[in-house]
Amino acid sequence: MYDYLTLKKRIFIIFLCSTLIPFICIVLISYYTIYSILTNKIQNGIQSNLKQVELSLESTISNLNHVSQQLAFAGSVGKKLDQMLALPTSQSFERSQMISNLKDELSLVTFTNPNIGLTLYYFQNDHTYDLENVGVKDNFSPEKLPLLAEYSGISYYGPHISNNRFDNNFVLSALRKVDLPQRDDVFVYIETGFHLTQNILNTDQFGGGNYHIFLDNNGRIAFSELPNTFVKDTIFPNFSNDKTYGKQNEYYWFRQASNQGWSIVSVIPKRDYNKEMNQWFFQILLFALIFLGLSLLMAWLLWKMVYLPLNGFNREIKLMAQNRTQAVTVRTKIPEFDFLLNQFRQMKEQIWNLFAEVERKEKRRVDLEVEKLLYQINPHFLMNTLDTVHWLAVMNGQNEIDRLVSSLNKLLHYNLGKLGTASTIHEEIEALKQYLTLQQIRYDFKFDVQMHVDEEVWSMPVPRFILQPLVENSLYHGLSDDGYIRVDVNLTNAILVSIQDNGSGMSEETIHHLLHNSEIENKKVGMGIGLNYVKRMLESQYGDQAELRIQSVIGKGTTIFVTIPISEVNRHHD
Repeated sequence: MYDYLTLKKRIFIIFLCSTLIPFICIVLISYYTIYSILTNKIQNGIQSNLKQVELSLESTISNLNHVSQQLAFAGSVGKKLDQMLALPTSQSFERSQMISNLKDELSLVTFTNPNIGLTLYYFQNDHTYDLENVGVKDNFSPEKLPLLAEYSGISYYGPHISNNRFDNNFVLSALRKVDLPQRDDVFVYIETGFHLTQNILNTDQFGGGNYHIFLDNNGRIAFSELPNTFVKDTIFPNFSNDKTYGKQNEYYWFRQASNQGWSIVSVIPKRDYNKEMNQWFFQILLFALIFLGLSLLMAWLLWKMVYLPLNGFNREIKLMAQNRTQAVTVRTKIPEFDFLLNQFRQMKEQIWNLFAEVERKEKRRVDLEVEKLLYQINPHFLMNTLDTVHWLAVMNGQNEIDRLVSSLNKLLHYNLGKLGTASTIHEEIEALKQYLTLQQIRYDFKFDVQMHVDEEVWSMPVPRFILQPLVENSLYHGLSDDGYIRVDVNLTNAILVSIQDNGSGMSEETIHHLLHNSEIENKKVGMGIGLNYVKRMLESQYGDQAELRIQSVIGKGTTIFVTIPISEVNRHHD
């Protein structure tokens, strides 16, 4: 298939492969390298951000735990709370004084811990609270808060909207049992400080849309910034597989588990995750288009500098084959190609001059051959002399000599009288009869000659002396006294001539010499015209359309087959 591609296509394919394949390889290698670098960068940034958030939240929860310990029964504030609750209601003054002291100590604790927000004591059986440091919203109920984790008697909630009447930000909270000796339903409730949790969640090193989801120890979603996709109070996908990252719908997610068992998940939309990579890909695509444009420009320049001059060479060769010249000399403006074109034109002129010289020499040689033949034999003198011999033989009653001279005269007249012109099958048969008469008189033996000629072929033109050399071959190659020669001329889609004899036959070597070695043949024959002449005459007149073929068997005879095509002249005569 490749052998049939034109030079133009081959140049295009080679140039395309030599430019695009390295470029594609570089793009692919760069793509996977940059993809790996950007992916690692993004993932490391997200993981780092998650770790920072997780550490900040753990620190916050640890701080809540520490403060709640101070407010429990083991701490000083917890013991005073137990004493206050133990006072009878009749001692209202002492009770109010202790409440005032407790509030002062609570204020001191929250003041020394700026990351602590709303703080109060919650009485579960009564669903009431007391000793709050700020105003509390009316719908306060710890049981309704989203549980994040629960261990060591402490329940952690959030992120959720603060129960501070004056704060609507997200906070984390802790609910710890005070463990009073006299009451079992008292809890201390503590929230993180103003904007603390929100600031932790907004710590974003990724630079795109980053959402957070909090999971409890069992993988339940306690908080979700994407409630439509990741629904609150449902199990997070693939939580049981302990996967730290994955895909869910149109989001990438990354999970970081804390030491307490709860987890924080960072969720990023795919469009934000791939934003930097898409920007890089767009730059590569733009560069590829510029590179492709430059490649096409170089291909066009290469085509103009190589293919067009070669096309000019092709045009010159075609014109040479048609024996034509260009009216205008084309120049490629490339010195090497212009030099070659000039050399080719000079070579073409030299070849044409050689052809003309060979043609002149060949024509002169043919003229010399004809002139030589004419000088060798003067047809008129020879025929006039033979005519005189004929009349002398008639006057002296020499009938045998008369037959011999008459036949020879007619044969020579046919041979020399119309030199260079075509003959017909009828004239060929008549000349053949005269030749056979001469041969029978000369060698004084009888042989049977049978002739069969289709009527349609009588007047068809053929080259002169086609039949006589074929019959002469049968006479000179082993024909005995009881031999016969059969001549058939038939008409089908061509003129078919066959000469058959029952002579001694010939070997393949003899046949080869007869067809290709005229010198050996001319020494044996009387007229000097042999099979080699017939073969060359057919080739010169008809080319490959004519055929001369010999079949011979030693001891049985020889058959010569000649096929002559029917030309337009033949049809016209027919």
